[in-house]
Amino acid sequence: MSLAKRAGQARGWTTGTFTLYGKAVENRYKTFVAAWRPAGGAIRVVLVDEPKGWVAFSCTDTTATAAQIRGLVADRFSLEIAFRDLKQVVGAGQPQVRGLTSNVGCFHLCAWAFTVTEVWAWDRNTEALVAHRSASPWDDPNRRPSHADKRRAWQRELRAEEIQAVVGDPHDAAKIQNLAKRCLDLAA
Repeated sequence: MSLAKRAGQARGWTTGTFTLYGKAVENRYKTFVAAWRPAGGAIRVVLVDEPKGWVAFSCTDTTATAAQIRGLVADRFSLEIAFRDLKQVVGAGQPQVRGLTSNVGCFHLCAWAFTVTEVWAWDRNTEALVAHRSASPWDDPNRRPSHADKRRAWQRELRAEEIQAVVGDPHDAAKIQNLAKRCLDLAA
């Protein structure tokens, strides 16, 4: 069976509303059950008419609806973002070690650093996490905080606490905070 031929046929397309990434999206789609040997039998195929062309999704649960399949694919994308951040921001996969156990240990350290940062930022104010986007005018100020934003915010907080611990309380707090903020802006 050719998916391109099925997508090219005018019959069978319907319009539906899908909830993807928290927003309602209306798309034309076509769904059918097909046999696929690598999956061990029947699969549910969903063809979606996107602005740049059709896209195919499949599921081994033939009773799943097109909305369920599209929702699961969208949920899967959030996992892909987490793995990308784990590799690019935290540095998983970049340690220069030779042994298998060393690689496993380094990966665990990276995964825990990622997890602890996300837990620290869980109940934090969004504006505090993205306070330094003004230095990047090309960045969308309304987007949610990335893992890198959360990590930088935690680093700023830890540096401020360290400076406060070194300087102590009997000094002029306003001047020290102003100096610390300027230093942190330079460092971050």
